[in-house]
Amino acid sequence: MGPTVVLNETPLHETPALDSPMDSPMSQDSPIEKEPMPIGRKAAKAKRGSNSTKNASKFLEEISKMQAMRIEMDMKQQEHDRAIDVEYAKEREYVRQEKIEKKDRETMAMDTSYMSLETKQFWKLEQTDVMRQRLFRDDVPSNTDWLNDQNH
Repeated sequence: MGPTVVLNETPLHETPALDSPMDSPMSQDSPIEKEPMPIGRKAAKAKRGSNSTKNASKFLEEISKMQAMRIEMDMKQQEHDRAIDVEYAKEREYVRQEKIEKKDRETMAMDTSYMSLETKQFWKLEQTDVMRQRLFRDDVPSNTDWLNDQNH
């Protein structure tokens, strides 16, 4: 015969005589109670069902909290957008008024000495319109307020 071949020198079991758990010295003399039997399929399903109900209620609570936060954020955003819209409208109105006043100043400063009779009449009517608008505009102080003053 040939030489003996040893594949693995470590034994598979440390204590080959105690293969079953019932043979262990701890199980016979131990004051620790034995593990309870695993629960059956019906009990496991019922337990999973109650856990899923609890999880579902927690999940729904989280969703409702998130929705409330989302609604609050949306309301703040709408409020912010409204404030921006108001400011933008004020700015547009200011620019519009500035354009009107610039046009009015240009109309009043128009030199009609070199113009034809018809063109002079047109610009005189335009100047009269500008003065009339200024006189009846309540929100802008008129340059002719001194005419209505009782002291003069």
